[in-house]
Amino acid sequence: MENKENTTPEIIEEIVEEAIEEAVEKIEAESPEKRAAVEKMENIFGKVDAIIAEEKKSSPEKAEEQEEITRENNKKEIEMITRTTLTEDEIKAKELAEEEKQKKKNRSLAFRSILAVVLVAAVMFGGYVFADILPQKAEGTVVITIPQGAGTATIAKELKNKKLIHSEFSYKVASRLFGMDKKYNYGKFELSKSGGYSHIFKTLSAPGNVIESVRVTIPEGYEIYKLADLLEQKGLIDTDKFYYLIDNGNFDYDFIEKIPEREMRFEGYLFPDTYDFVPNDEYGIINEMLKRFEQFYLKYESQINSSGYSMDEIITLASIIEREAGSADKYLVSSVFHNRLKSYDYPYLQSCATVQYVLKERKPVLSLDDTKIDSPYNTYINKGLPVGPIASCGEESIEAALNPADTNYYFFVLGSDGKHHFSTTFNEHINNKNGM
Repeated sequence: MENKENTTPEIIEEIVEEAIEEAVEKIEAESPEKRAAVEKMENIFGKVDAIIAEEKKSSPEKAEEQEEITRENNKKEIEMITRTTLTEDEIKAKELAEEEKQKKKNRSLAFRSILAVVLVAAVMFGGYVFADILPQKAEGTVVITIPQGAGTATIAKELKNKKLIHSEFSYKVASRLFGMDKKYNYGKFELSKSGGYSHIFKTLSAPGNVIESVRVTIPEGYEIYKLADLLEQKGLIDTDKFYYLIDNGNFDYDFIEKIPEREMRFEGYLFPDTYDFVPNDEYGIINEMLKRFEQFYLKYESQINSSGYSMDEIITLASIIEREAGSADKYLVSSVFHNRLKSYDYPYLQSCATVQYVLKERKPVLSLDDTKIDSPYNTYINKGLPVGPIASCGEESIEAALNPADTNYYFFVLGSDGKHHFSTTFNEHINNKNGM
Protein backbone atom coordinates (compact mmCIF):
# COMPACT_ATOMS: atom_id res chain seq x y z
CA MET A 1 0.00 0.00 0.00
CA GLU A 2 2.96 2.26 0.65
CA ASN A 3 3.93 2.27 -3.00
CA LYS A 4 0.39 2.93 -4.15
CA GLU A 5 -0.02 5.87 -1.80
CA ASN A 6 3.23 7.35 -3.09
CA THR A 7 2.30 6.96 -6.74
CA THR A 8 -1.36 8.03 -6.64
CA PRO A 9 -0.73 11.82 -6.77
CA GLU A 10 1.71 11.33 -9.64
CA ILE A 11 -0.82 9.28 -11.59
CA ILE A 12 -3.56 11.84 -11.05
CA GLU A 13 -1.20 14.67 -11.98
CA GLU A 14 -0.23 12.87 -15.17
CA ILE A 15 -3.87 12.28 -16.11
CA VAL A 16 -4.73 15.92 -15.43
CA GLU A 17 -1.80 17.21 -17.51
CA GLU A 18 -2.74 14.96 -20.42
CA ALA A 19 -6.34 16.12 -20.21
CA ILE A 20 -5.27 19.78 -20.19
CA GLU A 21 -3.00 19.28 -23.21
CA GLU A 22 -5.76 17.49 -25.09
CA ALA A 23 -8.26 20.21 -24.23
CA VAL A 24 -5.90 22.98 -25.31
CA GLU A 25 -5.25 21.25 -28.64
CA LYS A 26 -8.98 21.00 -29.33
CA ILE A 27 -9.71 24.62 -28.40
CA GLU A 28 -8.44 26.36 -31.57
CA ALA A 29 -10.14 29.69 -31.22
CA GLU A 30 -9.93 31.60 -27.95
CA SER A 31 -13.65 32.32 -27.68
CA PRO A 32 -15.13 33.43 -24.29
CA GLU A 33 -17.19 30.24 -24.11
CA LYS A 34 -14.16 28.01 -24.53
CA ARG A 35 -12.06 30.00 -22.06
CA ALA A 36 -14.84 29.57 -19.50
CA ALA A 37 -14.83 25.85 -20.19
CA VAL A 38 -11.10 25.67 -19.46
CA GLU A 39 -11.51 27.57 -16.19
CA LYS A 40 -14.34 25.24 -15.18
CA MET A 41 -12.15 22.27 -15.95
CA GLU A 42 -9.26 23.61 -13.87
CA ASN A 43 -11.61 24.25 -10.90
CA ILE A 44 -12.84 20.68 -11.06
CA PHE A 45 -9.29 19.37 -11.08
CA GLY A 46 -8.49 21.52 -8.05
CA LYS A 47 -11.42 20.16 -6.11
CA VAL A 48 -10.45 16.63 -7.11
CA ASP A 49 -6.96 17.12 -5.75
CA ALA A 50 -8.33 18.40 -2.44
CA ILE A 51 -10.76 15.49 -2.09
CA ILE A 52 -8.09 12.91 -2.85
CA ALA A 53 -5.71 14.41 -0.34
CA GLU A 54 -8.38 14.31 2.35
CA GLU A 55 -9.34 10.72 1.52
CA LYS A 56 -5.73 9.61 1.72
CA LYS A 57 -5.44 10.87 5.26
CA SER A 58 -8.60 9.16 6.56
CA SER A 59 -8.62 5.87 4.63
CA PRO A 60 -5.97 4.80 2.14
CA GLU A 61 -8.09 1.88 0.82
CA LYS A 62 -11.11 4.01 0.28
CA ALA A 63 -8.93 6.70 -1.29
CA GLU A 64 -7.65 4.24 -3.88
CA GLU A 65 -11.19 3.15 -4.77
CA GLN A 66 -12.34 6.75 -4.96
CA GLU A 67 -9.33 7.58 -7.09
CA GLU A 68 -10.44 5.08 -9.73
CA ILE A 69 -14.01 6.40 -9.72
CA THR A 70 -12.77 9.97 -9.90
CA ARG A 71 -10.47 9.13 -12.76
CA GLU A 72 -13.38 7.81 -14.83
CA ASN A 73 -15.54 10.79 -13.95
CA ASN A 74 -12.75 13.17 -14.89
CA LYS A 75 -12.41 11.56 -18.29
CA LYS A 76 -16.14 11.93 -18.93
CA GLU A 77 -16.07 15.52 -17.72
CA ILE A 78 -13.12 16.32 -19.93
CA GLU A 79 -14.87 14.77 -22.92
CA MET A 80 -17.97 16.88 -22.25
CA ILE A 81 -16.03 20.10 -21.75
CA THR A 82 -13.74 19.66 -24.76
CA ARG A 83 -16.36 18.34 -27.18
CA THR A 84 -15.86 19.35 -30.83
CA THR A 85 -19.44 18.82 -32.04
CA LEU A 86 -20.64 22.01 -33.78
CA THR A 87 -24.02 23.66 -33.29
CA GLU A 88 -26.31 24.36 -36.26
CA ASP A 89 -25.28 28.03 -36.28
CA GLU A 90 -21.62 27.03 -36.24
CA ILE A 91 -22.16 24.57 -39.07
CA LYS A 92 -23.98 27.22 -41.12
CA ALA A 93 -21.25 29.77 -40.46
CA LYS A 94 -18.63 27.26 -41.51
CA GLU A 95 -20.50 26.46 -44.74
CA LEU A 96 -20.88 30.16 -45.56
CA ALA A 97 -17.16 30.63 -44.97
CA GLU A 98 -16.39 27.74 -47.33
CA GLU A 99 -18.73 29.16 -49.99
CA GLU A 100 -17.13 32.58 -49.78
CA LYS A 101 -13.72 31.00 -50.03
CA GLN A 102 -14.80 29.11 -53.18
CA LYS A 103 -16.32 32.29 -54.67
CA LYS A 104 -13.05 34.14 -54.15
CA LYS A 105 -11.24 31.27 -55.81
CA ASN A 106 -13.65 31.33 -58.78
CA ARG A 107 -13.38 35.12 -59.11
CA SER A 108 -9.64 34.86 -59.10
CA LEU A 109 -9.73 32.18 -61.80
CA ALA A 110 -12.17 34.22 -63.94
CA PHE A 111 -10.04 37.35 -63.57
CA ARG A 112 -6.94 35.44 -64.66
CA SER A 113 -8.81 34.03 -67.69
CA ILE A 114 -10.11 37.47 -68.75
CA LEU A 115 -6.68 38.98 -68.23
CA ALA A 116 -5.17 36.29 -70.44
CA VAL A 117 -7.69 37.01 -73.23
CA VAL A 118 -7.09 40.76 -72.95
CA LEU A 119 -3.34 40.25 -73.10
CA VAL A 120 -3.63 38.02 -76.18
CA ALA A 121 -5.91 40.60 -77.87
CA ALA A 122 -3.53 43.39 -76.92
CA VAL A 123 -0.59 41.48 -78.38
CA MET A 124 -2.50 40.81 -81.61
CA PHE A 125 -3.67 44.42 -81.88
CA GLY A 126 -0.17 45.61 -81.05
CA GLY A 127 1.13 43.43 -83.85
CA TYR A 128 -1.27 45.04 -86.34
CA VAL A 129 -0.33 48.53 -85.23
CA PHE A 130 3.37 47.69 -85.25
CA ALA A 131 3.05 46.22 -88.75
CA ASP A 132 1.39 49.39 -90.02
CA ILE A 133 2.89 52.25 -88.08
CA LEU A 134 6.52 51.66 -89.03
CA PRO A 135 7.90 52.25 -92.52
CA GLN A 136 7.39 49.24 -94.81
CA LYS A 137 9.74 47.50 -97.24
CA ALA A 138 7.39 47.93 -100.22
CA GLU A 139 8.49 50.09 -103.13
CA GLY A 140 6.63 52.60 -105.27
CA THR A 141 3.82 55.08 -104.73
CA VAL A 142 0.03 55.00 -104.78
CA VAL A 143 -2.31 57.86 -105.68
CA ILE A 144 -5.50 58.03 -103.65
CA THR A 145 -8.37 60.50 -103.69
CA ILE A 146 -10.06 61.62 -100.49
CA PRO A 147 -13.51 63.18 -101.02
CA GLN A 148 -14.37 66.40 -99.27
CA GLY A 149 -15.75 65.79 -95.79
CA ALA A 150 -14.48 62.19 -95.64
CA GLY A 151 -14.07 60.89 -92.11
CA THR A 152 -11.39 58.63 -90.68
CA ALA A 153 -13.41 55.47 -91.40
CA THR A 154 -13.71 56.32 -95.11
CA ILE A 155 -10.01 57.18 -95.31
CA ALA A 156 -9.01 53.97 -93.53
CA LYS A 157 -11.11 51.92 -95.96
CA GLU A 158 -9.51 53.63 -98.97
CA LEU A 159 -6.02 53.13 -97.52
CA LYS A 160 -6.70 49.43 -97.03
CA ASN A 161 -8.17 49.10 -100.52
CA LYS A 162 -4.92 50.56 -101.83
CA LYS A 163 -2.95 48.10 -99.59
CA LEU A 164 -1.26 50.94 -97.71
CA ILE A 165 -2.39 49.60 -94.31
CA HIS A 166 -3.27 46.16 -92.95
CA SER A 167 -6.03 47.03 -90.50
CA GLU A 168 -8.72 49.71 -90.72
CA PHE A 169 -9.36 49.37 -87.00
CA SER A 170 -5.75 49.92 -85.94
CA TYR A 171 -5.51 52.93 -88.26
CA LYS A 172 -8.65 54.50 -86.78
CA VAL A 173 -7.30 53.97 -83.26
CA ALA A 174 -3.92 55.45 -84.17
CA SER A 175 -5.60 58.39 -85.92
CA ARG A 176 -7.55 59.14 -82.75
CA LEU A 177 -4.51 58.76 -80.48
CA PHE A 178 -2.36 61.05 -82.66
CA GLY A 179 -5.12 63.68 -82.91
CA MET A 180 -5.54 63.34 -86.67
CA ASP A 181 -9.31 62.81 -86.96
CA LYS A 182 -10.14 66.46 -87.68
CA LYS A 183 -6.99 67.34 -89.64
CA TYR A 184 -7.41 65.44 -92.92
CA ASN A 185 -7.57 67.32 -96.18
CA TYR A 186 -9.39 66.23 -99.33
CA GLY A 187 -8.27 65.79 -102.89
CA LYS A 188 -5.68 63.66 -104.65
CA PHE A 189 -2.58 62.53 -102.75
CA GLU A 190 0.51 60.53 -103.69
CA LEU A 191 1.57 58.17 -100.91
CA SER A 192 4.69 56.05 -100.63
CA LYS A 193 4.04 52.35 -100.08
CA SER A 194 6.87 52.29 -97.56
CA GLY A 195 5.87 55.37 -95.59
CA GLY A 196 3.93 54.02 -92.61
CA TYR A 197 1.46 55.97 -90.49
CA SER A 198 3.71 58.98 -89.97
CA HIS A 199 4.01 59.53 -93.73
CA ILE A 200 0.25 59.02 -94.26
CA PHE A 201 -0.70 61.46 -91.50
CA LYS A 202 1.68 64.09 -92.78
CA THR A 203 0.63 63.75 -96.44
CA LEU A 204 -3.14 63.63 -95.93
CA SER A 205 -3.12 66.66 -93.64
CA ALA A 206 -0.98 68.79 -95.99
CA PRO A 207 -2.62 71.52 -98.11
CA GLY A 208 -0.38 71.14 -101.13
CA ASN A 209 -2.01 68.37 -103.17
CA VAL A 210 -5.67 69.36 -102.93
CA ILE A 211 -7.43 69.54 -106.30
CA GLU A 212 -10.47 71.56 -107.28
CA SER A 213 -13.89 69.92 -107.03
CA VAL A 214 -16.67 70.11 -109.60
CA ARG A 215 -20.23 70.95 -108.60
CA VAL A 216 -22.87 68.77 -110.20
CA THR A 217 -26.63 68.34 -109.68
CA ILE A 218 -28.07 64.83 -110.01
CA PRO A 219 -31.75 65.13 -111.03
CA GLU A 220 -34.44 63.00 -109.40
CA GLY A 221 -35.57 60.11 -111.57
CA TYR A 222 -32.16 59.52 -113.18
CA GLU A 223 -31.22 55.92 -113.91
CA ILE A 224 -27.62 54.90 -113.23
CA TYR A 225 -26.74 54.90 -116.93
CA LYS A 226 -27.94 58.51 -117.27
CA LEU A 227 -26.13 59.42 -114.07
CA ALA A 228 -22.90 57.88 -115.39
CA ASP A 229 -23.25 59.77 -118.66
CA LEU A 230 -23.67 63.06 -116.79
CA LEU A 231 -20.64 62.45 -114.56
CA GLU A 232 -18.51 61.46 -117.55
CA GLN A 233 -19.52 64.65 -119.40
CA LYS A 234 -18.38 66.64 -116.37
CA GLY A 235 -14.97 64.94 -116.56
CA LEU A 236 -15.50 63.28 -113.17
CA ILE A 237 -15.37 59.53 -113.85
CA ASP A 238 -14.21 56.69 -116.00
CA THR A 239 -17.50 54.89 -116.73
CA ASP A 240 -15.97 51.40 -116.79
CA LYS A 241 -14.49 51.88 -113.33
CA PHE A 242 -17.70 53.51 -112.14
CA TYR A 243 -19.85 50.56 -113.25
CA TYR A 244 -17.38 48.08 -111.76
CA LEU A 245 -17.57 49.75 -108.35
CA ILE A 246 -21.38 49.86 -108.53
CA ASP A 247 -21.46 46.07 -108.63
CA ASN A 248 -18.26 45.14 -106.77
CA GLY A 249 -17.12 48.07 -104.61
CA ASN A 250 -16.85 47.61 -100.86
CA PHE A 251 -18.89 50.33 -99.12
CA ASP A 252 -19.48 50.43 -95.38
CA TYR A 253 -23.23 51.00 -94.92
CA ASP A 254 -25.55 48.64 -93.08
CA PHE A 255 -28.45 49.16 -95.48
CA ILE A 256 -26.41 47.66 -98.34
CA GLU A 257 -26.83 44.23 -96.75
CA LYS A 258 -30.59 44.54 -97.39
CA ILE A 259 -30.14 45.02 -101.15
CA PRO A 260 -30.62 41.73 -103.07
CA GLU A 261 -27.85 40.61 -105.39
CA ARG A 262 -28.46 41.86 -108.93
CA GLU A 263 -26.86 43.90 -111.70
CA MET A 264 -26.68 47.62 -111.09
CA ARG A 265 -26.81 46.89 -107.37
CA PHE A 266 -27.13 50.55 -106.33
CA GLU A 267 -29.87 51.52 -108.77
CA GLY A 268 -32.26 53.68 -106.76
CA TYR A 269 -29.76 54.18 -103.93
CA LEU A 270 -27.53 56.91 -105.40
CA PHE A 271 -29.41 59.82 -103.90
CA PRO A 272 -30.21 62.71 -106.28
CA ASP A 273 -28.84 66.02 -104.98
CA THR A 274 -26.22 68.70 -105.63
CA TYR A 275 -22.66 67.60 -104.88
CA ASP A 276 -19.08 68.84 -105.09
CA PHE A 277 -17.13 65.93 -106.56
CA VAL A 278 -13.40 65.48 -107.12
CA PRO A 279 -12.49 64.28 -110.65
CA ASN A 280 -11.35 60.67 -111.09
CA ASP A 281 -12.64 59.67 -107.68
CA GLU A 282 -15.23 57.06 -108.68
CA TYR A 283 -15.22 55.43 -105.27
CA GLY A 284 -15.61 58.74 -103.45
CA ILE A 285 -18.47 59.84 -105.71
CA ILE A 286 -20.47 56.64 -105.17
CA ASN A 287 -19.69 56.69 -101.47
CA GLU A 288 -20.91 60.28 -101.07
CA MET A 289 -24.23 59.52 -102.78
CA LEU A 290 -24.75 56.39 -100.69
CA LYS A 291 -23.95 58.40 -97.59
CA ARG A 292 -26.63 60.95 -98.52
CA PHE A 293 -29.14 58.15 -99.12
CA GLU A 294 -28.37 56.69 -95.68
CA GLN A 295 -29.36 59.99 -94.04
CA PHE A 296 -32.86 59.75 -95.51
CA TYR A 297 -33.12 56.01 -94.99
CA LEU A 298 -32.42 56.38 -91.27
CA LYS A 299 -35.06 59.09 -91.11
CA TYR A 300 -37.73 56.69 -92.44
CA GLU A 301 -36.29 53.38 -91.22
CA SER A 302 -38.84 52.72 -88.47
CA GLN A 303 -41.73 53.55 -90.82
CA ILE A 304 -40.31 51.26 -93.50
CA ASN A 305 -39.96 48.43 -90.97
CA SER A 306 -43.62 48.75 -89.98
CA SER A 307 -44.94 49.19 -93.55
CA GLY A 308 -45.23 45.51 -94.40
CA TYR A 309 -42.70 45.98 -97.21
CA SER A 310 -38.93 45.57 -97.27
CA MET A 311 -36.59 48.52 -97.71
CA ASP A 312 -35.86 47.44 -101.28
CA GLU A 313 -39.58 47.18 -102.10
CA ILE A 314 -40.30 50.66 -100.74
CA ILE A 315 -37.40 52.16 -102.71
CA THR A 316 -38.54 50.25 -105.81
CA LEU A 317 -42.07 51.64 -105.47
CA ALA A 318 -40.72 55.13 -104.76
CA SER A 319 -38.61 54.97 -107.94
CA ILE A 320 -41.68 54.06 -110.02
CA ILE A 321 -43.64 56.92 -108.44
CA GLU A 322 -40.71 59.24 -109.18
CA ARG A 323 -40.66 58.29 -112.86
CA GLU A 324 -44.45 58.17 -113.37
CA ALA A 325 -45.69 61.17 -111.42
CA GLY A 326 -44.03 64.08 -113.17
CA SER A 327 -45.96 67.11 -111.92
CA ALA A 328 -48.82 64.99 -110.54
CA ASP A 329 -49.62 64.53 -106.88
CA LYS A 330 -47.21 61.77 -105.88
CA TYR A 331 -49.50 60.62 -103.05
CA LEU A 332 -52.35 60.03 -105.53
CA VAL A 333 -50.01 58.15 -107.88
CA SER A 334 -48.83 56.10 -104.93
CA SER A 335 -52.44 55.23 -104.06
CA VAL A 336 -52.98 53.75 -107.54
CA PHE A 337 -49.99 51.44 -107.22
CA HIS A 338 -50.80 50.48 -103.63
CA ASN A 339 -54.38 49.63 -104.66
CA ARG A 340 -53.10 47.46 -107.49
CA LEU A 341 -50.60 45.68 -105.23
CA LYS A 342 -53.56 44.60 -103.10
CA SER A 343 -55.99 43.97 -105.97
CA TYR A 344 -57.20 40.65 -107.34
CA ASP A 345 -58.66 42.26 -110.49
CA TYR A 346 -55.70 44.54 -111.30
CA PRO A 347 -52.54 42.80 -110.00
CA TYR A 348 -50.29 44.27 -112.74
CA LEU A 349 -48.84 47.74 -112.13
CA GLN A 350 -48.56 48.35 -115.91
CA SER A 351 -46.01 51.09 -115.45
CA CYS A 352 -44.55 52.40 -118.70
CA ALA A 353 -41.49 53.58 -116.79
CA THR A 354 -40.52 49.98 -115.93
CA VAL A 355 -40.52 49.04 -119.61
CA GLN A 356 -38.56 52.18 -120.50
CA TYR A 357 -35.98 51.06 -117.91
CA VAL A 358 -35.58 47.78 -119.78
CA LEU A 359 -35.33 49.58 -123.11
CA LYS A 360 -32.91 52.18 -121.68
CA GLU A 361 -34.92 54.61 -123.74
CA ARG A 362 -37.67 56.98 -122.68
CA LYS A 363 -40.11 56.37 -125.51
CA PRO A 364 -43.15 58.69 -125.28
CA VAL A 365 -45.44 55.88 -126.37
CA LEU A 366 -44.77 52.17 -125.91
CA SER A 367 -45.63 49.70 -128.64
CA LEU A 368 -47.53 46.50 -127.97
CA ASP A 369 -44.31 44.57 -128.52
CA ASP A 370 -42.56 46.78 -125.95
CA THR A 371 -45.07 45.77 -123.29
CA LYS A 372 -44.34 42.09 -124.00
CA ILE A 373 -40.57 42.29 -123.44
CA ASP A 374 -39.40 39.38 -121.29
CA SER A 375 -37.82 41.03 -118.28
CA PRO A 376 -38.37 40.86 -114.51
CA TYR A 377 -38.69 44.66 -114.66
CA ASN A 378 -41.64 44.57 -117.06
CA THR A 379 -44.74 45.18 -114.91
CA TYR A 380 -47.07 44.50 -117.87
CA ILE A 381 -46.26 40.76 -117.75
CA ASN A 382 -45.17 40.38 -114.10
CA LYS A 383 -47.51 40.89 -111.18
CA GLY A 384 -46.58 43.23 -108.37
CA LEU A 385 -43.32 45.14 -108.07
CA PRO A 386 -40.34 44.64 -110.39
CA VAL A 387 -37.17 43.04 -109.03
CA GLY A 388 -35.61 46.35 -108.07
CA PRO A 389 -35.69 50.16 -108.34
CA ILE A 390 -35.66 51.76 -111.79
CA ALA A 391 -34.26 55.20 -110.92
CA SER A 392 -33.00 57.46 -108.14
CA CYS A 393 -35.91 58.77 -106.11
CA GLY A 394 -36.16 61.90 -103.97
CA GLU A 395 -37.46 62.23 -100.44
CA GLU A 396 -41.03 63.14 -101.49
CA SER A 397 -41.35 59.93 -103.50
CA ILE A 398 -40.16 57.90 -100.52
CA GLU A 399 -42.74 59.63 -98.33
CA ALA A 400 -45.45 58.98 -100.94
CA ALA A 401 -44.53 55.30 -101.16
CA LEU A 402 -44.95 55.03 -97.39
CA ASN A 403 -48.05 57.26 -97.12
CA PRO A 404 -50.34 56.82 -100.14
CA ALA A 405 -53.52 58.86 -100.37
CA ASP A 406 -56.69 57.00 -99.35
CA THR A 407 -58.45 56.48 -102.71
CA ASN A 408 -60.17 53.84 -104.84
CA TYR A 409 -58.15 54.76 -107.94
CA TYR A 410 -56.68 52.03 -110.14
CA PHE A 411 -55.87 54.14 -113.20
CA PHE A 412 -54.37 57.46 -114.20
CA VAL A 413 -53.44 59.04 -117.49
CA LEU A 414 -51.62 62.21 -118.53
CA GLY A 415 -53.97 64.42 -120.48
CA SER A 416 -53.25 66.86 -123.27
CA ASP A 417 -53.82 69.58 -120.71
CA GLY A 418 -50.63 68.47 -118.93
CA LYS A 419 -52.57 67.13 -115.97
CA HIS A 420 -53.01 63.60 -114.65
CA HIS A 421 -56.55 62.27 -114.55
CA PHE A 422 -57.38 59.49 -112.07
CA SER A 423 -60.19 56.96 -112.28
CA THR A 424 -61.64 54.01 -110.40
CA THR A 425 -62.97 51.85 -113.25
CA PHE A 426 -61.54 50.79 -116.57
CA ASN A 427 -64.42 52.47 -118.48
CA GLU A 428 -63.72 55.76 -116.72
CA HIS A 429 -60.07 55.36 -117.64
CA ILE A 430 -60.90 54.74 -121.35
CA ASN A 431 -63.17 57.78 -121.34
CA ASN A 432 -60.38 59.86 -119.83
CA LYS A 433 -57.98 58.67 -122.55
CA ASN A 434 -60.43 59.25 -125.37
CA GLY A 435 -61.33 62.66 -124.06
CA MET A 436 -57.76 63.87 -124.23
